[in-house]
Amino acid sequence: QVQLVESGGGLVQPGGSLRLSCAASGRTSSGYAMGWFRQAPGKEREFVAVITMIGGRTFYADSVKGRFTMSRDNAKMTVYLQMSSLKPEDTAVYYCAGAINFIGAYAAKTYEYDDWGQGTQVTVSS
Repeated sequence: QVQLVESGGGLVQPGGSLRLSCAASGRTSSGYAMGWFRQAPGKEREFVAVITMIGGRTFYADSVKGRFTMSRDNAKMTVYLQMSSLKPEDTAVYYCAGAINFIGAYAAKTYEYDDWGQGTQVTVSS
């Protein structure tokens, strides 16, 4: 069982930046990947980005490419989502997700992920 704890959400103005963190504890695998999904009110949960803990391969949704960047700290089993040039449509609850045996082709699928955090609210508004 892996526990994921997110932090770093909040209120930011359009065009601003915010960094989310997700720390994992428990037994992970060599193929473990950690990423982010988001869910706005009335919408389905959608993929944002993911990074493999070994190798550091990253995958991004088209809607955030060039604005969001994922990084990792393996020693801390923590990943970060640096969000820049934020838009009102980025407003959502952001969920950290972990995949035990990650397959890149399924990066955007919720069923690829085994572990989920509680979520952190990100609000982009003036």
